[in-house]
Amino acid sequence: MHCDTHLLLHSLRSAELRGHATEFGLAPAASHTGLRTRLGWVLIELGLRILPRHPGRAFVAPSTA
Repeated sequence: MHCDTHLLLHSLRSAELRGHATEFGLAPAASHTGLRTRLGWVLIELGLRILPRHPGRAFVAPSTA
């Protein structure tokens, strides 16, 4: 992949994640690019991915009986 294309895709994904974080009332602490900040954003992305897509539907665990 060309480096400019990769940078553009990274910028778009970063903006998308910031938008999701704003929707959930989260905001980046600062514009640092340290390891802790990057790890934090990865954890936020993971959390957003595991949230249910349909807020009206609750997860119902299968019964073990």
